[in-house]
Amino acid sequence: MTATTSTTTSTSGDIHDPASAAYKKARRKYLKSTRNRPEHVDADWTPFRAAEKKYKARFPPPDLSDVLDLAAADPTRAEEVARGKWKGRADAVPCTEVPLREGDGRRAYTFPGTPGLVLLPSFIRRDDQRRLVRWALSEQARYPNETNLDTHYVLPKEGLWNQYLKVRRGECEDVDILPRAVVETKADPEARQTPGEAPGPRKLVSNEPASPDNYMELASTPKPPAPPSQTLRPVPTSALVPRLRWANIGWYYHWGTKQYDFSRGPGEISSLVRGICKGVVESIPWERVFGESQQSGGMDWGEGGPDWMEWKETYEPDAGIVNFYQTKDTLMAHVDRSELSATSPLVSISLGCAAIFLIGGLTRDDPPTPILLRSGDVVVMSGPACRRAYHGVPRILEGTLPPHLDGADEAEDVDWEVYEEYLRGTRINVNVRQVFPKGFDPTAGLAQVKTGS
Repeated sequence: MTATTSTTTSTSGDIHDPASAAYKKARRKYLKSTRNRPEHVDADWTPFRAAEKKYKARFPPPDLSDVLDLAAADPTRAEEVARGKWKGRADAVPCTEVPLREGDGRRAYTFPGTPGLVLLPSFIRRDDQRRLVRWALSEQARYPNETNLDTHYVLPKEGLWNQYLKVRRGECEDVDILPRAVVETKADPEARQTPGEAPGPRKLVSNEPASPDNYMELASTPKPPAPPSQTLRPVPTSALVPRLRWANIGWYYHWGTKQYDFSRGPGEISSLVRGICKGVVESIPWERVFGESQQSGGMDWGEGGPDWMEWKETYEPDAGIVNFYQTKDTLMAHVDRSELSATSPLVSISLGCAAIFLIGGLTRDDPPTPILLRSGDVVVMSGPACRRAYHGVPRILEGTLPPHLDGADEAEDVDWEVYEEYLRGTRINVNVRQVFPKGFDPTAGLAQVKTGS
């Protein structure tokens, strides 16, 4: 079995055409869902919540004229923009163009309203986008790296995606993946059944901001494994693939406490991802990002003061996550508080379908800036204001897979049609950060935690 590839716009784009079946269906669902809605339901929404609701809406399709879309002014991306029928404006949000250090013509953009936010449009080269997609699905979303599915299912050691590829090649049957609770009960029938939480949207958990001062407390906080759901049924490999939502990178993140589980030690960082992220940070002229702000003394970098001058040498990505968004998925407004290094760059890479990214301020009462991110774009969040800003992804834009991810580029691009089929309804986000500040040694504290001293 092979995927059907096409270079035409997918039918999901018909939502923009009032005469299409997709538009009429969305309208019927909208009228049904809003029939009994209170008249002033939005009166208590914060500006950030209002923006989330606006772009999340399925009907009518949201107007993106106030969304920054730098690809709209890039002639090399004209086909990509036209294909998806979703288009913002290159002048929708005030930003400043900054040439990168590499001198190859690529540009970065900074935002006066959010110091430390840097957007690098189309930074990831097209061949590297394909390499990252393969890495995310075939290499990272597998043992020993945790995924959202591992708590609830006993996944194949080779990885769910790699088994799925075998199914598509006809090398094996589309076998059922067993729920973990079923396997554990068979192994120990008297094991106590504890109710678990089925895979789904992650719940927001309030956590104390991490810092070197509270590292020992965070490291010693119990981080028990989440119980598997007791109600799940076996699922065919092919049906479980769309339920993949994230895969851990580097230091293990404990979702129940929203803290890193330092007792498990550091996980590995792919040389491909590490090299790209370091290349991003090294290419940005940070004096153009923070120099003027520092002279005005308007930012709080903590006791150690600003360290952006040293990032070219000190930045070392050691943790992160690969997010796998389906077109109906969202990421609610949140703040990253788990890294001890609270100002170093967080590098976020977009692959596959486009998305609306919102970034606001220190509270949800600050109106967010909307940015349309396309495949190959990179966002860097850095510095005290940006790293503590609320941000989220309210919408994955259907039908926006760029032409350069269509079909196999080379003869050795084996199985790409399966990847392409998956990407047509998916956005992959590789999100990498640095947990520890320069000179901090986590091993000494870990030794004390393990010995109980």
